[in-house]
Amino acid sequence: MTTRVMLISPAAGEAQREVRFDDDGPLTAAGARRSRAAAGALPAADRIAVSPSVRCRRTAEELGLVAAPAPELAGCAMGRWRGRTLAEVAAAEPEAVSAWLTDPGFAGHGGESLRGFCGRIEGWLARAGAEPGRVLAVVEPDVVRAAALSALRVPADAFWRLDVPPLTVTELSGRGGRWNLGLGRTPGAAGAGGNSQTPTSTHKDDISAE
Repeated sequence: MTTRVMLISPAAGEAQREVRFDDDGPLTAAGARRSRAAAGALPAADRIAVSPSVRCRRTAEELGLVAAPAPELAGCAMGRWRGRTLAEVAAAEPEAVSAWLTDPGFAGHGGESLRGFCGRIEGWLARAGAEPGRVLAVVEPDVVRAAALSALRVPADAFWRLDVPPLTVTELSGRGGRWNLGLGRTPGAAGAGGNSQTPTSTHKDDISAE
């Protein structure tokens, strides 16, 4: 039987507005309003999960979803870069930032490599796909990227080539470990065959790693 996994990216948070590695800060006021406006637009689900970050939990609450935090869906751990702006880190460690953006195995910040992070999300997706039904999950944009790479069987090198706008839905449907992928739908269009999309944003505006 088919499994449908709907990954909802959170509304914008303060860290994203400041282009800062997430330190578990809150949503912006505008992000909270957008989430409330989308409440009730998502279909019912058999299972609901949420990344443990504040902005994902708050987005889920504003959407009217009841979900327990799922530690395995945390964003990529960024070690000593957590809470710093991208500009600060690039000025202090330019070679390290270049390696982070080009080498999926880089973990010089003391956190998690992209390759290891993608492997973690791939494991979660495999477990989710082992049971039929519909799964809703409010997750960090980097979790959406990693899940999309896993579904398409694309290597982690392509991670930064995917953009995930705030408060959009990426839908994976399949069986037996084979997935079809629907990208960037708004909550009102998700699950209804619609293809309405919000404008894409650059990935540097969606830094969500922890």
